[in-house]
Amino acid sequence: MDFATIIGIVLAFGSLYAMIKLEGAHVEALLLPAPIILVLGATIAVGLAGGTLKDFIRSFKAVPKAFKGKVVPAQEIIDQVVALAEKARSEGLLALDQEASATDDPFMRRALQNIADGTDAEELRMLLEDEIATKTQADRTASKFFQGLGGYAPTVGIIGTVVSLTHVLENLSTPDHLGPMIAAAFVATLWGLLTANFLWLPLATRLRRISELEADRMTLLMEGMLAVQAGSQPRLLGERLRAMVPAHDLPRAASASAAA
Repeated sequence: MDFATIIGIVLAFGSLYAMIKLEGAHVEALLLPAPIILVLGATIAVGLAGGTLKDFIRSFKAVPKAFKGKVVPAQEIIDQVVALAEKARSEGLLALDQEASATDDPFMRRALQNIADGTDAEELRMLLEDEIATKTQADRTASKFFQGLGGYAPTVGIIGTVVSLTHVLENLSTPDHLGPMIAAAFVATLWGLLTANFLWLPLATRLRRISELEADRMTLLMEGMLAVQAGSQPRLLGERLRAMVPAHDLPRAASASAAA
């Protein structure tokens, strides 16, 4: 589990809390139900209006991935592929059918099953590339949805402020209450900016990044599986796959041996 999103959001709200305390203000002054309900409710509503119900449901189902998304180390994938290449050279491609049954990765399982079934290399490449493209497109839907919420939220907050200021103008006859009313009016704008930059946009960026990492993993795995099918020598295959990965994503020993 990667805690980057949780740590980032907690630090962002912590920084806001620290500023409020240093300014001598009160947190309760910002926790007004009306603007919070408007900003959250209307932002999600217009996000739903701009897409489909399936997009809406799929996007919120993807939220846990932003917090629990696991980044598989590239070296771990390379080691798996090299082990499969060694098994294929010693026992034949049909032996990979047993490995397909043992793996929990659906993408690897389908690749191994197709190799064991004797699928043509070009057809297998097309199949795996199509699967990667389809998954990337599906992931992009959730990211775009939260990106849209990040764009709507500040405007919705301004709408809330305009409504509140209209109410203020209706009460000019009570000047003693104008100060608190005007301050409360700007809370909606604050929550619009807050939710956009502390919640929706980070979620969108995180989901897009997780999708990119997953696509990189699947691409690395695809190239490895195709090389296994072609009968590549395991050591050379490992070096080739390491060459496809940035040095900073590899252990120091592995990157040094690849450079040598």
